[in-house]
Amino acid sequence: MRHLLHDMNPSVKFIVVAVSMLALAFFFNPWTPLLFWIGLLIMQLIFSQMNWKLWALFMLPFSLGAFGYLWTTVVFSAVTGGTVIWSFAGIEVTDVQWNQALSLAFRVMAFSALSLAFALTTDPVRFIMSLMQQLKLSPKLAYGVMVGYQFLPVLKDEFVQIQQAHRLRGFVAEVQWWQRLLALRRLLIPMLAGAVRKAERAAFAMEARGFTGEARSVFYCPVPVGRIDFMMSAVFLALLVVSCLGGLWLSGK
Repeated sequence: MRHLLHDMNPSVKFIVVAVSMLALAFFFNPWTPLLFWIGLLIMQLIFSQMNWKLWALFMLPFSLGAFGYLWTTVVFSAVTGGTVIWSFAGIEVTDVQWNQALSLAFRVMAFSALSLAFALTTDPVRFIMSLMQQLKLSPKLAYGVMVGYQFLPVLKDEFVQIQQAHRLRGFVAEVQWWQRLLALRRLLIPMLAGAVRKAERAAFAMEARGFTGEARSVFYCPVPVGRIDFMMSAVFLALLVVSCLGGLWLSGK
């Protein structure tokens, strides 16, 4: 149960997440995104083994953005209709403004939680393989993205190695920020030169192994669509329907 969200086919999960976002975009009451956000958190608690500390760290900027939407909509909203529910420092807030502000804030929270649910439960390499097998993504583009993604940790390690090599050779650390910025060229130039050499070796290796960029019918690592995908898609759909109907009912429409 705690691995079902991780075991979903990435392409199916991507389609479900995209459909959920598009459906939520058509509901302007505050209750629908709030109910969906709460339901999504419960679903992640049941069906995933997510690193919640990392999730909270990633959610922090989105939460700040949601709060920014909330108070800017309340203070600077062009909507003036409705009944005044409270006032502060000469600013009158109507029920229409408050509902609109809550709707925007909860929508940010729901969209960001959906994005993190996909990102933190999906293996990037498996996602690329799934895009080729289920959504017929071009192998040239797919393998290019996959090779670039796998270069990221290598570039990070190489950056640290060049920094340590400079310290061993007696380079003095700069004090001013602009000096540190200019000193980056001593690190970036050899790092980019090494990246070009690695990319060239990767291209030669792919060509030597017969990579042509043409579509394939057989894959070494198949990513099938199975029973888990249908079950979890039904759970997502049920959550979306309940959230939409519950939001309409709570908003009195």
